[in-house]
Amino acid sequence: MTPSSLTRRAWLAFAAAGLSAPLHAQPQAAPIKIALIEGLSGAFANAGDAVARNIQWAVERVNARGGVRLPGGARPLELVRLDSKGSTEEALSMLRAALDQRIGFVLQGNSSATAAALIDALDKHNAREPDRRAIFLNYSAVDPALTNERCSFWHFRFDAHADMRLAALTDVLQGDRGVRKVYLIGQDYSFGQHVNRKAREMIAARRPDIEIVGDELHPMGRVKDFIPYAAKIKASGAQAVLTGNWGNDLTLLVRALREVGSDAKLYTFYGNALGVPAAVGDAGIGSVLAVAEWHPNVGGAPAEAFYAAFRKRFPDPREDYVHARMQVLVEMLAAAIERARGTEAVAVARALEGLSYDGATLGGLHRATMRAEDHQLQQPLVVSVMERAGTRELPHDVEGSGYGFKTLRRLDAAAVAQPSTCRMNRPL
Repeated sequence: MTPSSLTRRAWLAFAAAGLSAPLHAQPQAAPIKIALIEGLSGAFANAGDAVARNIQWAVERVNARGGVRLPGGARPLELVRLDSKGSTEEALSMLRAALDQRIGFVLQGNSSATAAALIDALDKHNAREPDRRAIFLNYSAVDPALTNERCSFWHFRFDAHADMRLAALTDVLQGDRGVRKVYLIGQDYSFGQHVNRKAREMIAARRPDIEIVGDELHPMGRVKDFIPYAAKIKASGAQAVLTGNWGNDLTLLVRALREVGSDAKLYTFYGNALGVPAAVGDAGIGSVLAVAEWHPNVGGAPAEAFYAAFRKRFPDPREDYVHARMQVLVEMLAAAIERARGTEAVAVARALEGLSYDGATLGGLHRATMRAEDHQLQQPLVVSVMERAGTRELPHDVEGSGYGFKTLRRLDAAAVAQPSTCRMNRPL
């Protein structure tokens, strides 16, 4: 992919946003530190590393255009990586380390259980030490409770939560008349439990003729052999499997389904990355669905330029994992700091509330608004299906697998928005 394959106007807008600017032109002022607390080792290290690349690239882009503009002069962002080793207790320890460094912005996402613990800990810390308050920015912990009954003034979610993703998936499932039997399987923690429970409700409301032939939870990150689960799915006669699994738990599940010869469709939250397309191979063509806010084959000059810039920065196919929401998180944080005219946590949080993002700093890619009542980002979602890549209609594959994803349905933010039960306590 080269600039000549894009419209000149879109490429220039993308470059002006800092996406192709030289990285040596960074400001020299004291950096604004942001702490990434994630499992960078252990069973889900591949997912943690993938997130770290996304956030690092977003930080580099902000710095390449001069940093965060403040009254005292522009300041660069600095990413501090803290390894939780996939453990909630270790994540809490890393939160304490970040707060001890007076880092005011904490990022995490690859576990809703961990996110809930961090929210509780940060609520207590911010009440106890108002001079060292911090904000929690969540890019993928999607348990709806986190912006409903467990909502917090200090927590902002930039991913669509599970009910929003399920609304998009079941919208497509509703029209899939060949599916009469569905198997639900998920990871046994708050997120997986919620997905299975809510999927039952949504399927019953939209397709009461569908029979749920399995409803199963498995230990998170500890199953090495999914063949027994896959065999049960095949024996059930399910024509579709719906799962919120992510990371190796999803890759191993789809590989096992392929090995036992299951031809069930896969309705997934995350089937478009981290080894899944390569694991399922040709069997996934037309049958692996995923839902996200964006994917590389959505089309249009801004998307092409965005993806070309990412692949230039990370040319190794094994590092091909990019999500618009993680870029939007950093862009909106930078905008909120500028709007607050400083890094004080309450001021930045208030600046984030109701903030809309027009996509300009991403070359025109993506639009979103941070809903003030519950701090849940409202954004469009795209349901896509796996196909063989390398055609004019599907130019980009995933992770060098030879397979990419094609849009089945795009739903605007209003179509997937969900009501909130949040009753937020705000600081005076």
